[in-house]
Amino acid sequence: MTPTPVGMRCPECMRQRTRVTQGVGEASLFSRAPATFILIGLNAAAFLAEIAAGGGGFQIGSSSLVVDYGLFGPFVAEGEWYRLVTSTFLHASLIHIAFNMFALYFLGRLLEPGIGTVRFVGIYVASLFGGSFGALLANPNALTVGASGAIFGIFGAAFVIARGRGFDDVARAIGLVLLINLALSFGAAHISFGAHLGGLAAGVVCAFAIVAGDRGMLGPNRLVAELVAMGAVAAISIIGALTVA
Repeated sequence: MTPTPVGMRCPECMRQRTRVTQGVGEASLFSRAPATFILIGLNAAAFLAEIAAGGGGFQIGSSSLVVDYGLFGPFVAEGEWYRLVTSTFLHASLIHIAFNMFALYFLGRLLEPGIGTVRFVGIYVASLFGGSFGALLANPNALTVGASGAIFGIFGAAFVIARGRGFDDVARAIGLVLLINLALSFGAAHISFGAHLGGLAAGVVCAFAIVAGDRGMLGPNRLVAELVAMGAVAAISIIGALTVA
């Protein structure tokens, strides 16, 4: 089996004879995965702001935004909880944001049309907090920035949902790329493996809720149940991050 033009659809959806029309140009891409493109835009805007607040060029280590809004345990412990979110929209270099946004573009266009924008945003937010929790748990005294935790959550969710819906070839491809990235997380310096693992765990848990909904295990109001599960993952991550900061 292969993904449909509108994402990884569940088996029940595949059996429906739905007329599919294909739009033309960027407008149709946006309509199929609006949250993906909005998130990419927000990250790009934040990176431009970093450059403007820095010392010039694409190396933004001296940017005041990184110091003021990056994830740093002692500052979070003092009440600056917003860093759990703001840090995930900041990046350390042009290469850093380029890799993350390419992954988000690829995975978002695959996953968001298949599960819906609301579920996709729910996974992203839960994984975002899971990544912040993991980063603080691994090293609360490191200044951390990047969307990698949320990206790894989307990676894990895409793998679980692809397997759950019978797209085994897609799942194997995603799993291989995920394993390579995990290996790089442990083997490369200046990479927060805690953020990657925390985001991945959050995304996987959220995806299992969606697969349970696909199989009729959550009742007629499956979307509500799935969002509650995602909210619980986010809440646990926030509490955990504030505890270990």
